[in-house]
Amino acid sequence: MIAAAHPESVTIVGGGIIGLTVAHYLVDAGLKVTLIDKSTIAAACSHGNCGYICPSHVLPLTEPAAIPLAIKSLFNPKAPFSVKPRFSPALVNWMWQFARRCTERQMLTSGVALKAILDSSLDEYKRLIAAQQLDCQFKTNGLLYVLRTDHGFDEFAKTDSFLTDNFGVTATRMNGSELATFEPALKPGLAGAFLYPGDASVNPSQLNQSLVSSLKSRGVEFRENCLLTGVKKSSGRITHLETSQGELPVDAVVFATGAWSTKLSSTLECKIPIEPGKGYSVTMTRPEPCPSYPMLFPEHKVGVSPFENTYRLGSMMEFSGYDESIPAHRIQQLQDSAKPYLITPFTDQKLETWYGWRPMTWDSLPIIGQTPRFSNTWLATGHNMLGLSLATATGRLVKEMILKEPTHIDPLPYSPTRF
Repeated sequence: MIAAAHPESVTIVGGGIIGLTVAHYLVDAGLKVTLIDKSTIAAACSHGNCGYICPSHVLPLTEPAAIPLAIKSLFNPKAPFSVKPRFSPALVNWMWQFARRCTERQMLTSGVALKAILDSSLDEYKRLIAAQQLDCQFKTNGLLYVLRTDHGFDEFAKTDSFLTDNFGVTATRMNGSELATFEPALKPGLAGAFLYPGDASVNPSQLNQSLVSSLKSRGVEFRENCLLTGVKKSSGRITHLETSQGELPVDAVVFATGAWSTKLSSTLECKIPIEPGKGYSVTMTRPEPCPSYPMLFPEHKVGVSPFENTYRLGSMMEFSGYDESIPAHRIQQLQDSAKPYLITPFTDQKLETWYGWRPMTWDSLPIIGQTPRFSNTWLATGHNMLGLSLATATGRLVKEMILKEPTHIDPLPYSPTRF
């Protein structure tokens, strides 16, 4: 029985994987849940990502090596990282704030916070998938980081040692001669690889579809093509959402609006310093031979996702605003970047080319918590490149905050009040 002080219903704005997992935990706690999205449910970054659930991604983007890498990439049109020149004071401030945090001390501080929510999320995924019998190609065979050159292998070995020493995250190392037997889809002559056995993966589209079906069966109301146009406020609360489908009264509201969240800063009267970081993927028929393991190529910044019936390459980080184009050279770059590693890096039967805007914060941590000005309003956004990986722990944390329960991890590092 929910205490009277708690809301009886919650409206979630944003139908990506974050909004869906928030809905799961709230409806599971007995609340009435309505979820609205300006487009279709589980599109955008929740659809075309690589499907990794990866506790190995404990290091934030704010690391000391990030600044020289970014400067170098500005002079390389084929770099996986790029910034499109444009007049944007918000982007300049974001870059400055990001650069200030590229220190080892900040990296370790953010890494501790990321580890807590990453580890929690994997545990929550295991429970959620089992309890709701989600059909999503959930695999726990790890994530394979493959290095082409001896230099790359040696540099990544330092990273692996750093992860082991500071976070207890360690990999199984393999030299090049072992790889052909371990993963026959890889080319001979590679330097080696690191397998992080604690990582998992899913087919993101299948996960979304299965979760939506589960939520509908439990009474969650979905409203697609429902554009938020404004809010009504009274006495420190949001009372109504103004939408393209009319006015919706709200008891409590969660904004899980991804890269669009920064546009709500004025409406919600708080800083939401998010920049859209554009990524791409191409999905095709499975090559022969097809990798058995999901993998990353750190030297080329490309991810490989072998699904049961399809195959995906994904990567890139472009700060180009809300650009909706899919340049052919970016898709070609994904394919070319896989060539040094795989016997058959791609096929000619493309099923989908895709882009998505990741919600990038300047400290690499998500924004999860109650907004400073409104007692019935919460944010669940800013998950950077780890939205899928962090979704379930985010959902549980939001539920705990709304119901005023003890939180299962410390929420302070993710608070909206830190900006």
